[in-house]
Amino acid sequence: MYGGSEMNRVVVNVPDERMDRLVEMYHPRKIVPATLEVIDIPGIAAEDSTRRSRLLGNIKDVEALLHVVRCFEDEGAPFGHSTIDPVRDVETLDLELVAADSVTLENKINRLEKRVRSGDKDAVREARDCEKVRATIQEGIPARKQGLSPQELASIRECNLVSLKPVVYIANIKTMADAGNRHVQALRQVTMSEGAEMITVCGKDEADISEIEPGERAVFLKELGMEQSSMERLLRAAYHKLGLLSFFTVGEDEVRSWTCLQGDKAPVAAGKIHTDMESGFIRMEVMSYTDLMELGSEAAVAKAGKQRLEGREYQVQDGDIVSVLFNKKG
Repeated sequence: MYGGSEMNRVVVNVPDERMDRLVEMYHPRKIVPATLEVIDIPGIAAEDSTRRSRLLGNIKDVEALLHVVRCFEDEGAPFGHSTIDPVRDVETLDLELVAADSVTLENKINRLEKRVRSGDKDAVREARDCEKVRATIQEGIPARKQGLSPQELASIRECNLVSLKPVVYIANIKTMADAGNRHVQALRQVTMSEGAEMITVCGKDEADISEIEPGERAVFLKELGMEQSSMERLLRAAYHKLGLLSFFTVGEDEVRSWTCLQGDKAPVAAGKIHTDMESGFIRMEVMSYTDLMELGSEAAVAKAGKQRLEGREYQVQDGDIVSVLFNKKG
């Protein structure tokens, strides 16, 4: 994370071909894709400790870290080091994260001290877990690499540790000729070792493609050996790492994509649409996107017996198209 001086926020639409096909089918008056907010936080490893602390504080509220790592040689491109070393750059950022987390854990341990002295069993357990995590962090091992148990995760949850957040590594290359170079391979080894996600972004080539008419971009991406743009691949990697899925509501008024966690049950997913739908949930009418596309209409899906009613225990699936019945307040 180098370059720039302050953080920037941007809300991006999540690319989804299914939305395009649903829009073609329903011709809605309103189209609302799913979105993710991406925050660019540059220069975390800067020497200015006050600025570094401020930037690290902004990471507290994010769900995942997208770590852009330089993986190409170019003496003309500014960089904070004299050499290119992705492993070093990953370790440098991790050291910044664990240093911040060590302070956070120490503060919680201090807050628990009075309750620990009184013999409060919950406080004793939490303090013990926090001490264990902090001791390992002080060895330079981020919390996400510690294999923490559910109990340990519960004990440190309120700390919102930055080194516990999942990571998507972005190998930044200059041209597609760099895609298999030793720097990319080194970053891929890091990614595999911690079970993270990684994508390769070809900055220059994709910047050129972004100037082309949208309808022609796919051809040029394919010539570069890429089926999707970097933003599409990045968002898909982030979705996968965060355990997210998309479901839809459709109709002539609106086609909208919603986001929930894998494993979320019907009332929780309904609550993403409106809070009243979760509290007053009765049932959910569901059909799959695949069935709708194969059969061509809602009526055909229903006739084939593939439109179903689901209750409170149903786990919403990626690609579900839903309608919620609920008790309205008031």
